[in-house]
Amino acid sequence: MKLRTKLTFFNAISKLVIVTLFVALLPSLIKNINRNYTDSRLRKQRDQVLQTIKQNGIKYYMEDGNSYAGYTPIKDVYVSIDRDTLNEDLDDIKNEVRKVEADTIQYRILSNNFRVDKKNYLLEIGISLDTVNERTGPLQNIAFLVLLVMVILTIAADQLYSDYILRPLGFIIKTKLVGSKFPNFGTYKKVETSTDDFLLLDVSIHQMVQTIESAFQKEREFISNASHELMTPISILQSKIENMFEEEDVADELKVRLLEMQRILNRLKSITKTLLLISQIENDQFLKEDNIRISSLLQEVYDEISIRLQDKNINYEVNIKDDFTLVNVNKFLLFNLLFNLINNAIKYNKESGTISVEAVKENTAYVVKIVDTGIGISSDDLPFIFNRFKKLRQSLQQDSFGLGLPIVKSIAEFHHIKIEVESLKDVGSTFKLVFAGTTIG
Repeated sequence: MKLRTKLTFFNAISKLVIVTLFVALLPSLIKNINRNYTDSRLRKQRDQVLQTIKQNGIKYYMEDGNSYAGYTPIKDVYVSIDRDTLNEDLDDIKNEVRKVEADTIQYRILSNNFRVDKKNYLLEIGISLDTVNERTGPLQNIAFLVLLVMVILTIAADQLYSDYILRPLGFIIKTKLVGSKFPNFGTYKKVETSTDDFLLLDVSIHQMVQTIESAFQKEREFISNASHELMTPISILQSKIENMFEEEDVADELKVRLLEMQRILNRLKSITKTLLLISQIENDQFLKEDNIRISSLLQEVYDEISIRLQDKNINYEVNIKDDFTLVNVNKFLLFNLLFNLINNAIKYNKESGTISVEAVKENTAYVVKIVDTGIGISSDDLPFIFNRFKKLRQSLQQDSFGLGLPIVKSIAEFHHIKIEVESLKDVGSTFKLVFAGTTIG
């Protein structure tokens, strides 16, 4: 999962947790807010009543010393003033029940003692709890909508900021890693960012790439130079051995040893030519100017290799369902690619086995499959079959150099051909060549 996606998920989940906690606590929060608002309203009304009494006297409410009681038509608010005979010191707010006319109603009541003209009075101001609770629902809905809008806005802001802050990292991955052709990484382009960590990552990757590229370049130069240098003494030794065969006084025992030496030199020459070929491919020393149909190329490979099929009595089948033309390719290299794969299918096949070659179109790509009934490749060895520095057990058993598949891999990469391999031990192997659109005419 990408880092940007992880950050988005984290932001969304964290906001969801906040919303869940807020919704769980919302009723109690709104209840407290509503109660505090009601209490504040009661105190303001108390202050107004006391201010009116101060200005107009107690007679404004209590005529002839009679108690005062006033309430709204729906009885949601009431005010009462009466003589306080208990001389209590009251100034509190609590929920109590009052009977107003024939109705018994629960009120939030403020009780307050005050003194006027040396007499004690009790003031009560009440607001119906039903009226208080009526405000709770709308307040909860408003609070929830505000929270929802804020969460959506913060998620959008987090996403935009994450995209902005991670854009340099995406550029590094796309241009310095995924977009580079290993091991040729091209020119260095510094990433534009104000984040010190990304700058350090960019510089570190560039230094690592330089080290890798230098190591690969040295390896290529060594292989190329060593191959060239080895060809000369090998040719000289072969010429000398051939000249010794022409001498009449050479004993038969010496001729046998000379033949062994000649076989060893041929093996060494073959290995050297293979390494030189790989080096030339990786250094782009071949032109891609040929156009050839896959059917013609497969036929040329068969003409070259048919004698080997007869030696092991192998049944060879070619099924070209969809013929296609390879354009702007190197015919010599593609011949070597197919020759090596089919030659391996013969070499590691069983007596009277089968090799099937199929050319077919799959979706938008053209595919060549080479299927054999050979000894197969173990699951442990399968990841290393294209490694030129690792010789597999099958190669040791067949007295092989182990360089056929590395050549195949180099040629395939040179032509942007994708290779897929499936194999089961003692059952057989399938090599699948997927040709990109740029090589198809």
